[in-house]
Amino acid sequence: MVWLEIVGWAGSALLVWSLWQTRLLRFRTYNLVASVVLTGYNAVLGVWPMAAVNLAITLINTYHLTRLLRTRDDEATYEVVEVGPGEDYLRHVLRRHAEDIEQHNPGFVWDGATTGRWAFLVLRGSETVGVVLLSDAGDGTARVELDYVLPRFRDFSVGKFVYRRGGRLSELGFRRLVATPRMRDGAEYFPKVGFAAADGDLVRDVA
Repeated sequence: MVWLEIVGWAGSALLVWSLWQTRLLRFRTYNLVASVVLTGYNAVLGVWPMAAVNLAITLINTYHLTRLLRTRDDEATYEVVEVGPGEDYLRHVLRRHAEDIEQHNPGFVWDGATTGRWAFLVLRGSETVGVVLLSDAGDGTARVELDYVLPRFRDFSVGKFVYRRGGRLSELGFRRLVATPRMRDGAEYFPKVGFAAADGDLVRDVA
C-alpha cells in the first residue's frame, strides 16, 4: 500500500531529523513521534522485532520527556552557583561558546576585573546549562549583561532561577533588574522569566 510506505518513510525521515537536534527537548519530542510512527508501521507489516524495538524507544522517550517537563521549574533540579566574575571556569565557558554568544548577543564583552560585576552559573546536576552575568547600574538596579543558555537546554528558561525573589540578588541590595537591549532574543525570552516592558526597557523587580 502506497500510503503505508509513505508513513514508513516519513517516520524514518523524522527519526533521522531528530538526531540532528542539539536541543534536548526537541530531540526527545521528535524522536518520540518518530518512534510512535515506526512502531505502528512495523506492527501493521507484522515485523514484530522492529515494532518491539520502536515501542521500547517510545517508552524511553516518554519517560525522559515527562521528566524534563516535570522538572523544568524545579529548584531542586537546577542549582545556581555564584562564581567570581573573572574565574577561570567562567572564562572557559564564555570562550567555549563565544561564537554562539556573539550570534545571540552582538557586541557582548565581559571584563571580570571590573568592580560591580557578578556571575552566576546554572547547573543541572554537574552540568552547566546557563550563565547569567550582571553589572551594577546604580540606584539598586542590576543590569543583565548576559543571560545565556547552552544549546542543549535552550528550550528551558533557566535564568529564572537566578532572578527568583528572595534570592542572592536581594542579599546584594538590588531592587530591580534591567535587561540590556543588545540581546536578539530578549523580547521573546525575558517576559518568560518575569520581565516586563517599561520605558523602553525590560524590567523586573527583585523584591
